[in-house]
Amino acid sequence: MPGARTSADAPRRIVIASRESALALWQARHVEARLAALDPGAETRILGLTTEGDRRLEVPLAAIGGKGLFVKELEAALADGRADIAVHSVKDLPMNLAGEFALAAVSEREDPRDAFVSNRYPDLSALPAGGRVGTSSLRRGCQLRARYPGLRIEPLRGNVTTRLRKLDAGDYDAVILAAAGLKRLGLEDRITRLIPPSESLPAPGQGALGVECLARRTDLLEWLGALHHAATARCVAAERAFSRALSGSCNVPLGAYAEAEGGELRLRGFVGAPDGSRIVSGALKGPARDPEALGVTLAEGLRAQGAGEILAALQG
Repeated sequence: MPGARTSADAPRRIVIASRESALALWQARHVEARLAALDPGAETRILGLTTEGDRRLEVPLAAIGGKGLFVKELEAALADGRADIAVHSVKDLPMNLAGEFALAAVSEREDPRDAFVSNRYPDLSALPAGGRVGTSSLRRGCQLRARYPGLRIEPLRGNVTTRLRKLDAGDYDAVILAAAGLKRLGLEDRITRLIPPSESLPAPGQGALGVECLARRTDLLEWLGALHHAATARCVAAERAFSRALSGSCNVPLGAYAEAEGGELRLRGFVGAPDGSRIVSGALKGPARDPEALGVTLAEGLRAQGAGEILAALQG
């Protein structure tokens, strides 16, 4: 962790834009604590905002514009000066940021895996035919349907507490959540089983936090560099480049996960049909110094295997 910074050119007051869910506020407070360590004299404040994605919980994200709906209001606060930085789960960030914004820092990754949570069953294979699994992620649903075609995959939106409450009420036999969110909220004991990436490939950027600011704020870009975790950022860059090259969005069941292996990155990725009837996947190693090229190359390889046909069908 970087030491305290007290230089005269460091920002003296920082307003942090955040969604108002318990997990989003945990993330914002985590970054706030890191900033306090950089400069104990700086004043920080969290600006809580409710996004369209939070308001329209009855509608699947894919039907109303995707995860970018969790970001727009925070970016508006940056643009009009109400906030200096915004804290996001990187997996919620659109693959292409508008030119006026910059991803100033990517935090060290928490557990990137998906988590199986159930009050009755030890793992997915123990669920009976017709067992109800809650998730609104096309990525998770695609992989679940391909591996366990006898299960019923049912929509589930809301914050982590809401999803767990619906499970506890008996609305579902199990739910699939991000392990990172459960751990950050102190709910690790609710995890029944961590699902390895070989069974459920994570979303690009899952488990990492991103700090966004206006691209013209060079003072913030330099200062926030101390929060940047280079190894995580390289992995995330490869994953996001893969997704971007395949037009990844909430309308596309797609996963990507990169791991550092010496001076190389190993990137795994897939794209599939929502019903799990077809999945095209692959893996590739390449130099860690050029993660985006690795992501693009793997995406091109999957297109050659038929991913383009899946994408064309999804686009109608």
